[in-house]
Order: sequence, then C-alpha cells, then structure tokens
Amino acid sequence: MRNVTYRRSDGRFCIIDFEFATLLDPAAGADRPAPPGVRWSGLSHRGKVRPNNEDTFLALEFDGKEAHYLGKLGDGSLAKADFVFSVSDGMGGAKSGEFASRITRDKITPLLPTSFRTAAPGPASGYARILHELFHEIHDDLLKLGESYEECHGMGTTLSLAWLTPGWMYFGHIGDSRIYHLPPAGGLHQITHDHGHAGWLRRSGRINEREARAHPMRNALHQALGAGHQIINPQFGALPCAPGDRYLLCSDGLIDCLWDRHIDEILHESDPPPPAQRLLKAALERAARDNITALVVEAFAPPAAPPS
Repeated sequence: MRNVTYRRSDGRFCIIDFEFATLLDPAAGADRPAPPGVRWSGLSHRGKVRPNNEDTFLALEFDGKEAHYLGKLGDGSLAKADFVFSVSDGMGGAKSGEFASRITRDKITPLLPTSFRTAAPGPASGYARILHELFHEIHDDLLKLGESYEECHGMGTTLSLAWLTPGWMYFGHIGDSRIYHLPPAGGLHQITHDHGHAGWLRRSGRINEREARAHPMRNALHQALGAGHQIINPQFGALPCAPGDRYLLCSDGLIDCLWDRHIDEILHESDPPPPAQRLLKAALERAARDNITALVVEAFAPPAAPPS
C-alpha cells in the first residue's frame, strides 16, 4: 500500500510504503475477544570490548494522549492502553553515537502523542502515517544537530519500533537492528530488513545467514536516522497480534553473538529468568565485541472474567 501525504513543517510530499501481513481491516469484526495482556523484559550491556554503550531501548504505555515510561520488566493490558517498544543503536565518533540513540529514545515520548493527534484517523494507514512522521521528525532533528555542532557531525542511529494495539502489532524500522516474530506455533523469523549491502544480498537469496555474518560489508548501512542521509526510506508494516505471539527487538550486537536458531531455542526455554536476561547471558558467553540489547515482548491471554 502506498500513501502520499503533505508535511507542512518543511513543505514536503511524503511517500509511505506500508507492508501488510493481511488485508483485513483491523476495525472489522463485531465479536472481538478481550484484548490480550502484554509482558516484556529488556536489558542492555556494553559488551566486553566497547568502553561505552551506544544502544538504548524503550518501553512505553500510550493511551492516545500521553506516553509514560515503563521499566525494564513488567506487564499490562491492551484493554487500557497501547504499548510501544523500541531499540536503537547509535553510530558516530567519540560519544556521538550514544548521544544519537538517546536522543531518539527521548524524542519518541513527546513526538508520539503529537503525531497521533495530527494524523488522519484510520486503521493501518493512520498508524503508518504516525510512524512515518515520527521517524522523519527524529531524522531531521539529528541532521540539524549534525550540521550545527562539530562533535555531532555524521552521528546517526538505527531504530526498530513495535507498537502493540488490540489485535495488531505495527512496526517501523531503519538500519540493522532487528524485530523478530515468534508465533505460538512455528519458528522464529525476522520481519525487518537489514538496511545494508549484506542484508540486501541475503534477502535476494544470493547469500545465506552464515555468509552474511562473515561478509566484509556486513556493518555498512545505507539507511539510518541522521548519519548524513538526506533521504530515508524506513520500513513500515503490520502483523496480527494474538495471545502467544512474541516479538524480539534487538541490536546487531546480539545477532553477532547468537545465530537465529540459538535465539529460537532460548526463547522456547521455560527457565525462570526473563527471556531478555537469558539472551544477554548467552551472548556474553560469546565474544560480545559490540553493545548488546534485547527486548522481548509477549502477548498473553487475559484472565477469564468472573462469572456474573
């Protein structure tokens, strides 16, 4: 689906390509089950080599008017509010990468309600416009900072964002952080694209996971927020969300340590530690040369209503 909108802030026409997992209207259907609950766990670590952590992650509760920060671990109900989760991995000299990812995280909270209020109402297309506006506002801010301050020149960041609503998970993505989906029945699969040459080769079937991991250009990105890119084309999409669906948002530091099959195995374990803690522990048992961030989100069935 393609939408063309006009952005008054800078006088630009914006084209939004939106990927659908299904063409059903999210508002369709009168007899809906109760909205599921949501639980999450997130952790970030600088790894064994880097002196600082350029990764950040975010968990928000959003009621359409205000967004509130949530902790690293928790649960809530989609009957009361939406939930927004994100991971960003900064890049740039000195500590500008860390600055870029933190700016991105901190700007989501005030920008999301503003974009929500100004977007035209509608199901999937409305969410696409909100996410499009959010990504481009952050991108423009990072470019302005890079032009105004020498220490911020060339700084940028990835951003992978998941927005859970009753029945749907909308996502926006740019860079090489990732969002994975683990359905109740079936295996783990990556739903975002790695915006680099190695990622393109793998998507086109020219190389496999092993070859992509060893590719000399595996860390070269052609899409990121800021980083001197004048034009960006983030990926936007939607998946139905039901109890039992799980999502992993992570930085490339986790991917460098763990193969997809290892992540799948860890997420299927039922050990007491939260899943993000299990993933981080497994990654730190490897080389862990980069910063590592894992944020695991699960939709679960709400408790049965008491008999009347």
